[in-house]
Amino acid sequence: MKVRVDPELCIACGACVSLVPEVYDWDDDGKAVAVEDEVPVEMEDEVKESIEDCPTDAIAEV
Repeated sequence: MKVRVDPELCIACGACVSLVPEVYDWDDDGKAVAVEDEVPVEMEDEVKESIEDCPTDAIAEV
């Protein structure tokens, strides 16, 4: 599983970074970014939750 954060939609609410800090971090513009090329299998449920919880639908599975 791979995820991408659309910087145009991200409002930097921090929900994804708080939920799965191993997968998401902040970029230089203060927007969330996926830092893992491939989501570890044991984190897939949390990442799917982060996709559902994103208030602007900025996170997508790719």
